[in-house]
Amino acid sequence: MNIHPLEQSLKDFFTRQTGTRHWSVRTLESYRRDLHKLMQFMQQEKIEQWNQLNHEILVRFWGQQRQDGIKTVSLQRQASALRCFWSNSPELNSLPLELPRLHRSQRRLPEVPDVDRLQNFFAGTVDWTDPHLLRDLAMLELFYSSGLRLAELAALQLEDIDLQEKLVTVTGKGSNMRIVPLGQKAVTALQAWIHVRQLWQPAINALFISQQGKALGHRAIQKRLALHAAALGMPLHPHLLRHAFASHLLESSGDLRAVQELLGHQHISTTALYTHLDFQHLAQVYDQSHPHANRHKKR
Repeated sequence: MNIHPLEQSLKDFFTRQTGTRHWSVRTLESYRRDLHKLMQFMQQEKIEQWNQLNHEILVRFWGQQRQDGIKTVSLQRQASALRCFWSNSPELNSLPLELPRLHRSQRRLPEVPDVDRLQNFFAGTVDWTDPHLLRDLAMLELFYSSGLRLAELAALQLEDIDLQEKLVTVTGKGSNMRIVPLGQKAVTALQAWIHVRQLWQPAINALFISQQGKALGHRAIQKRLALHAAALGMPLHPHLLRHAFASHLLESSGDLRAVQELLGHQHISTTALYTHLDFQHLAQVYDQSHPHANRHKKR
């Protein structure tokens, strides 16, 4: 059975990239789905080759997507998939391709609870006789004290935790590793959890396990956090605690670059969006710190 030229090009692309790029499964599936959707549109338009794709065709494609209720953030991801495909295909990368401008939708960030509210919440979470609560507290502390992503926390092994040096080794997006400090409260919570963890007789080295001795999956971790949400009086999830980590650290230090490193962000613009930036606060830091900040003042 003959494969359509458009489909064959996509198949060749994903075969090449699977062996050369450190893509997450989620990214791979998203790019495959997005490019397949564009391919179907091109086939409907009777377009036989990728090198026939142009600005006008993309305007019609994304116009149809908008009519179908697809949000701007999804269209931007489609554009990223197309750029990656185009630049990494030998038969296409020398050809110009003008993409229509996709206006960014305003990014909505979760409400971050203040420091005192979170401190009171953590203090009321722990019951030193309950292994489940000790485990939950250790997870909560890692999310808030070290700014971990859900996938990063779920992947942690016992050997990734150095309680003596107060460090955690994290494998982030793209298999990039970083070392993040552990706060004293996180160290205390982890010590308590690791001490009782053996009661469940695990045969694996996963840091966070169920009572059956199996590694906790993403959904199980989210459910445990949801059980504690009522105590805080607002939704509680890993990303909210990661936002709180970044925002509270930035408010105290004003050091956006350090927060970027701790979060594992590749681009500082991502960190700026992520941290509920208080630009007035940063302006004050600039005025106090930069040698040219007061250059317009009379001397």
